[in-house]
Amino acid sequence: MSLVAPHARFPTARVLAHPVVADVLSRLREHATPTMEFRRHMAVLAKALGLAATLDLEATTRSIRTPLDVMEAPALPDPAPAIVAVLRAGLALSDHLVDLMPDAVLGQVGLRRDPETLEAVSYLTALPDLAGRPVLVCDPMLATGGSLSRTLELVMAHGAMASQVRVLTVIAAPEGLARVATAFPEVVIYTCAVDDRLDENAYIRPGLGDAGDRYFGTPH
Repeated sequence: MSLVAPHARFPTARVLAHPVVADVLSRLREHATPTMEFRRHMAVLAKALGLAATLDLEATTRSIRTPLDVMEAPALPDPAPAIVAVLRAGLALSDHLVDLMPDAVLGQVGLRRDPETLEAVSYLTALPDLAGRPVLVCDPMLATGGSLSRTLELVMAHGAMASQVRVLTVIAAPEGLARVATAFPEVVIYTCAVDDRLDENAYIRPGLGDAGDRYFGTPH
């Protein structure tokens, strides 16, 4: 069995099909999980998603010296990947991806919902030049897809190619997957689970609550 399985309904989605990932996600979902444990579980899933999303990166080599010899050793491509966090919850993933890719460049996108149009509006865009780089966009919850779609627009405007962009999200709703796939059919989304639906308040069900509030320890 493949550890990363395409979703039957959403061809751009890849689901981590691993029993350890499934167990950690169940612990993350539990209402009684305290903040410290929630952070630890999120770190595990961030790294699992990061490894899955970079399986197809073309490795290069660099010369290193071991204690016994000199060798050409595998290395990540040059230019290094970019990790983009959708604030603030995206930091729960991006902060741990740096452990896997210490040479990565970092970016952040801050969004708020316009009270009249209900569309996502950027209040912060801090992105490096993304041309030629693999890009990992981090947001733990893919609900309606509005914030992610706006983020992807900004990422493309800073030089990223859609075929080099991967989205990392812990839980995705069918509605959000459909919206993003329609607007960005070349962008692949890696997730730990595709949940049932959005409710009338656009919350993912069964979900895990507000990932940002639970990770940062603010009231929820």
